Amino acid sequence: MRSAEDLADLVHSYNPKSNRAMIIAAYHYGQKKHEGQFRKSGEPYFSHPIAVAEILAEQNLDDATIITALLHDTIEDTASTKQDVADLFSPEIADLVDGVTKLTNMQLSSAETKEAENIRKLFLAIAKDIRVILVKLADRLHNMKTIKSMKPEKQAQKARETMDIFAPLAGRMGMQSMREELEDLSFKVLNPEARASLIRRFVNLQRESGDVIERITGDMNLELGKANIQADVFGRAKKPFSAWRKMQEKELTFSRLSDVYGFRIICETEADCYRILGVIHQRWRAVPGRFKDYISQPKTNGYRSIHTTVSGRDGKRVEVQIRTREMHEVAESGVAAHWSYRDGVRSQNRFSVDPVQWITKLIDQFDAESDHEAFLEAVKLEMYADQVFCFSPKGDVLKFPKGATPIDFAYAIHTRIGNGCVGAKVDGLRVPLWTRLRNGQSVDIITAQGQVPQATWLEMAATGKAKTAIRRALRAADRSRHIVMGTELLRASFDHYDKKMTDKMLDTAAKKLRIDSSQELLAQLGSAELAPRDVIKILFPDIVGEQQAEVDQKRAVIGIGPDQVIDRRPCCEPLPGERIVGIATKGKGVAIHAINCDSLLRFEDRPELWIDLHWHAGKHAAIYPVTLEVTISNDAGVLGRVCTLIGELGANISDLTFVDRKPDFYKIHVAVDLSDVEHLLKVETRLEAENEVASIRRLRRSSE
Repeated sequence: MRSAEDLADLVHSYNPKSNRAMIIAAYHYGQKKHEGQFRKSGEPYFSHPIAVAEILAEQNLDDATIITALLHDTIEDTASTKQDVADLFSPEIADLVDGVTKLTNMQLSSAETKEAENIRKLFLAIAKDIRVILVKLADRLHNMKTIKSMKPEKQAQKARETMDIFAPLAGRMGMQSMREELEDLSFKVLNPEARASLIRRFVNLQRESGDVIERITGDMNLELGKANIQADVFGRAKKPFSAWRKMQEKELTFSRLSDVYGFRIICETEADCYRILGVIHQRWRAVPGRFKDYISQPKTNGYRSIHTTVSGRDGKRVEVQIRTREMHEVAESGVAAHWSYRDGVRSQNRFSVDPVQWITKLIDQFDAESDHEAFLEAVKLEMYADQVFCFSPKGDVLKFPKGATPIDFAYAIHTRIGNGCVGAKVDGLRVPLWTRLRNGQSVDIITAQGQVPQATWLEMAATGKAKTAIRRALRAADRSRHIVMGTELLRASFDHYDKKMTDKMLDTAAKKLRIDSSQELLAQLGSAELAPRDVIKILFPDIVGEQQAEVDQKRAVIGIGPDQVIDRRPCCEPLPGERIVGIATKGKGVAIHAINCDSLLRFEDRPELWIDLHWHAGKHAAIYPVTLEVTISNDAGVLGRVCTLIGELGANISDLTFVDRKPDFYKIHVAVDLSDVEHLLKVETRLEAENEVASIRRLRRSSE
């Protein structure tokens, strides 16, 4: 375990202006807070934050990131608080530690949580400060290196999460070295037999063919020397998971796997890159279709390099990557290069890219996408994307993931162009819309008025943007058809019961069914998510209700003794179905109140008077008066209609009082005898659906 002084020396080696004292103080603070805590392996827990800090120090990151690594588990696992960290170190470090803690607490791949929403929270945290994810990636890398001490099921869960989320995220941020290591560690857990088999095959291949890497490296150095080009050549075999993925994608056996070996040539200038390319192609035969120039057309994560595949010794294919030292730094460290320090100042690598713009775009896409599973699919498409570059007729360059089609190209220009796409020309020739685009092709989209997206386009599209736009258009088209269908179905149901359908009734039914609008209600009817009977029942419960035997009124309230007398209080007029409580009164009486009645405040200090009661669950007779305040239009026949509707619902009007008369509206108090709270809801709903009823509410006195 590295000491505080050794860690401070490591940071000082690339950043002489680092705050050595603060790094040592953070080390000792974290060590003290984690004292007595141990990892599953039995090691002191603080060995983990130190290892995370070392991983980040190897990438030359700033003091705040290193200190965050040392403290990243203090808020979660110790008595330390965010304010403590802010007071002892800085608000910046406290925010970073808090951000890492929140990411740790997200169960990103848990079946019990909404994965898409948690991914969104992950991106929000990254967008706030990119260093949060750098610490989290280093944390995950060390945890994967020491995962053997976990239970097998926990190992598998962490490995899947790493493979699905953290490894591709590291790759999308340009951190290829970390991505490969995370993938290989996850592969070792998820499919150890396949990994072991691949390693044995690599060993056998090396035994059969000798040290191919050393021989080809020597040949390349010789050719570069002849051309008087200064460069470093590095060779290696493919990583086990990289080979496995290619075998699965291409359905190849190991023996048919080409370019098992890869070489990187690191030089000083861009001009040298192209000179080296010429040397390589002069000496070895280039494999057609395997050349990519990411220097003239960089990836969105800042990656720049020339890729070519050539036939090397004995006809073996090898991939060659050519890049400058600056490009190599970004290729290995990605966004970390944006935050790295050299000689006490932020390293100004002109090729590093801050991915916040990409992350912000994904967050906006989430907010616009109602189907969060579709968002999750789009995120994974974006993170795994390998890119191709195509030209518009005007010469603009557009970037797409591998496998993109003219459909993706159309939506990349504009959603309107995508929706109206009927065909495409690639390099001047008409092609089907499912054609996969290749690097350097020129694409011209053909549109027509009246064209709408087709469901089959979802299978053709490869970009999240195109898929989201297609789904939105399909939903809009389906919604229009469903609304028409729903309207006809509901009108037929109204006619069946000899009722007239009005907009007010639809609005009322939507409100009672907790549906956003009457249009959405009709759409749900048309898509069979809702039945017309459900709407009729909520508006006219009397004509579709079920018969049920009435409760014996002597047993209406449960919890009352045989000789006790109940008194339903007028202050709250409790109804069967509502929560109630009894208050013992003089003699053998029990006053029944609704549980939220203000009158109960007077008995807070008299717990001996309280009696636990509840209503019988059966159907009650309509004998419980409730006062309603109804505002109706001052037109002939309206009051009679209101009274008739109440009667049709099986409720009796025991009193009616005019409380306010205006030229256009009347406000009346109606005492109605009801059976239960559901009966009340039916009366309120039915009256509210009438055009002549402006408002209706239940009246309750504040106290007795």
